[in-house]
Amino acid sequence: MGAEHTERDEWFMRRAIDLARLCPPSATAFSVGAVIVADGVEIATGYSRETDEKVHAEESALDKLAVDDDRVFTATLYSTLEPCSQRATPTRLPCTDRIVRAGIPRVVIAWREPATFVTDCVGVEKLRQHGVEVVELRELAQAAMSMNRHLDLS
Repeated sequence: MGAEHTERDEWFMRRAIDLARLCPPSATAFSVGAVIVADGVEIATGYSRETDEKVHAEESALDKLAVDDDRVFTATLYSTLEPCSQRATPTRLPCTDRIVRAGIPRVVIAWREPATFVTDCVGVEKLRQHGVEVVELRELAQAAMSMNRHLDLS
């Protein structure tokens, strides 16, 4: 399960799940929601395909923060799905790299990426290798998957 989580973690994950429901449906990508929280306050949100058909939830949320926003150094990023470790679009940086570059020290996810589009996602492992604390809220995995049931989730 990873590190301990709190009721606050569950609350913000439910917020991310609500955001994932806003995603335009896709047959070739997951619907994911992301929330960045610092000092108990939501500072940015994003969801898949929010600004263009290729934008990921974490990417969308991170893009809304100023590059000099120090709050990221104490922030938690909540993502309904494990952040990607590789992209189908090679010109776009994987979300794990974006999180590490931003300096976010803690990530909370609801479920790990299945082999639907990427055979071996190692987002959690990559984040942990870079010192990011990763917490998994598996009890919310079904809710986080709910808007993706039209895809093969095996």
